[in-house]
Amino acid sequence: MPIINISVTGEPDAKLSARIAKEITGLTATHLRKDPTITAVAVTYIDPQHWFAGGKSLAEHGANTFWLDIKVVDGTNTKLELEAYLKAIFDTFGKLLGGVHEESYAFVHEVPAAAYGYGGKSQEFRFISGRIKAA
Repeated sequence: MPIINISVTGEPDAKLSARIAKEITGLTATHLRKDPTITAVAVTYIDPQHWFAGGKSLAEHGANTFWLDIKVVDGTNTKLELEAYLKAIFDTFGKLLGGVHEESYAFVHEVPAAAYGYGGKSQEFRFISGRIKAA
């Protein structure tokens, strides 16, 4: 049930947004074991003249960049899974955008299960309910 917010340099492009959402949802399912049917992705575009790295715009660098911000429940992934996910994200954006600047970022927020949910129910509630049903 992660929510993934992604910003990329460039002009809005619906086809690219769909490719980004598909690829990132797949990577999130593969590396972090998150259900793709309840993964949400929002893609925002920023003109490269308005995105800066090292004091120069990405237009000046002649490069593209991205910022991926995902929220997952704390303790559901290992450090090795997170490491593999971050590498896969960078590699995938390199293919999707081309010429990705080194200062492109992904941030995985691990949040408490009681503070994170969807449909009006926390992940902690879902976990406990599932355990009670199983008993």
